[in-house]
Amino acid sequence: MFSKFYQATDKARRILLGARKNWPFAVYFRSHVNMVEQSPSTKVQALYDLCKNTFTPSEIPSSSPAINKLCSLLDTVRPADVGLKEENPDDDRGHGIFGLNRLSRAARWAQPITYIDIYECDSFTMCIFCFPTSSVIPLHDHPGMTVFSKILYGSLHVKAYDWVEPTCILEGKESGNPPVKLAKLAVDKVLTAPCGTSILYPKSGGNLHCFTAVTPCAVLDILTPSYREDVGRKCSYYHDYPYSPFSSGNGSELGDGKEEDYAWLAEIETPDNLYMRPGIYTGPAVNF
Repeated sequence: MFSKFYQATDKARRILLGARKNWPFAVYFRSHVNMVEQSPSTKVQALYDLCKNTFTPSEIPSSSPAINKLCSLLDTVRPADVGLKEENPDDDRGHGIFGLNRLSRAARWAQPITYIDIYECDSFTMCIFCFPTSSVIPLHDHPGMTVFSKILYGSLHVKAYDWVEPTCILEGKESGNPPVKLAKLAVDKVLTAPCGTSILYPKSGGNLHCFTAVTPCAVLDILTPSYREDVGRKCSYYHDYPYSPFSSGNGSELGDGKEEDYAWLAEIETPDNLYMRPGIYTGPAVNF
């Protein structure tokens, strides 16, 4: 039993962010995700069919009637369509690894994000992320990938960057300091359901982003192509620094923007405080 569970955990880790480090999964506790009985909805089947007929492992999708159709379909998806029940923000009690905290919500940090795998192939991945309040997926990238994100319930703060072109890299001034690369802010706002589908492309729309849950929330993601380390599509994590401390002094690399619109990003190891665990998809059956 535990062998199969850890296999599922490894798959969730690989699909999610391409991380190669061991994450401190809270494997002995039930998911906070509340599932509901299957409904007769076929929206998830329609999503699968459309993705199967649209995406390939090698082609990057661009604006097209198929892409617009996918966004329009995602816009109509609700929690029950994928087997979820919307959580009550007032009932986010902050259960930690030591059980119910009767005094405060201080133990909320121990709640992992739940990853639910719906389908994966070389061409695309369909999955759901369920966030407890204040949980974070740190700043990371989606190299050579396009990602469609639909917030199913709750509120999520999104901070996202795109690399500045032509590439601007500054080497560390002191020995051991990593180089930093210039990026421009693309998104910095709170998204609250119901809202439209967000889409990011390999070089635009905020390909490097960080998610912070303002309330309990869930996000349905479609990633194309899927993560594959063997072809260089693996996730990297970053720390963002304000523009000024690393500025070369003349500001010519800013183009037509302002300093607050830019940041220097340094690649880092997989954060130790990234907690995730696999959940089980219990929505309407999908004919693969």
